[in-house]
Amino acid sequence: MTVAKTIAAAVLALCAAAPAFAQDLTPVGTWQTTTGESRYAVSYCGDGTALCAKLTWLRKDAQSPENLALLNEYVVQGARATAENKWRGTVKYDGHTVSGSVTLVDSDQMSLSGCQLIACRKVDFVRI
Repeated sequence: MTVAKTIAAAVLALCAAAPAFAQDLTPVGTWQTTTGESRYAVSYCGDGTALCAKLTWLRKDAQSPENLALLNEYVVQGARATAENKWRGTVKYDGHTVSGSVTLVDSDQMSLSGCQLIACRKVDFVRI
């Protein structure tokens, strides 16, 4: 999977984390992929129950023209909680849509499982 697809999956994880069920755990904040290639600022948006995620940083080796085009852009706008500490959402990038589910493991760890067509992937994040 390319870095851009990894970033898209990462962003999906971040924006798909609206804390409607668990008030003690919140995905709002700054997150980084465990591989360290990208960082995201997650905030509330829309009616205040959905989240947005902005790609805020790329490691030098992840700075391809495709990825740089997404830097400092909201790459996800809105996602909804589906169960306690679990959310579902989509992210659009380069004309494609990726769907996935997010699990907030604890206050500092989050995981995304997502698929595009038949290719599936899991991405882990840490709060920074």
